[in-house]
Amino acid sequence: MAWPENTLTTDEAIVTSFRPHWRLLVIPAVWFLLLSLGWFGVIRWLDVSWYGFVVYAALVLWLVASPFVVWWTTRYVLTTERLVTRRGLISKSGIEIPLERITNVNFAQTVIERLIGAGDLLIESAGESGQSAFRNIPRPDRFQTTLYRTREARSIALAGAVSAPSRGGAANAEAIQKLAELLEEGHISLEEYEQKRKELLEDM
Repeated sequence: MAWPENTLTTDEAIVTSFRPHWRLLVIPAVWFLLLSLGWFGVIRWLDVSWYGFVVYAALVLWLVASPFVVWWTTRYVLTTERLVTRRGLISKSGIEIPLERITNVNFAQTVIERLIGAGDLLIESAGESGQSAFRNIPRPDRFQTTLYRTREARSIALAGAVSAPSRGGAANAEAIQKLAELLEEGHISLEEYEQKRKELLEDM
């Protein structure tokens, strides 16, 4: 299910789009296996009427199909202008955060989540939304870096450094990009990155 292009603004583009981590499907898959084994065992050894199948089907819908639909219809989308989450098949809900309002991004992983590449993000933003939790997303550390780099590009665009950069603005924009690469590679800390980025943006 691709993200509908007609929801984007004229100059907006999708940076990345993904569903929650596949680990959310493990428990429904186990339930499906257990229910199916139990059902075939019952019909083999017992004379089961039609209402037995109704009970089996209802359990499959509740424990298997419903979690899968929730997973399938949940999307996280990062564009060049905003961070979007959408949930629901019939009744829909979602959050949209403009990139320029994002003030801080933290990710958290347990030991097991780190092994399977899952985790949570906590997005802090200015305005009414405050904090927004993005749970069970794949590779939260990589997404955090991608989000920071996209936010920087958005800040530069809003400052006019992309459409008509001055000599100093172009140099600072390149310096910010190199800072983001150093942060992604682990050569500098997030605090050092934020401090130097702020100095470069003020000088543009």
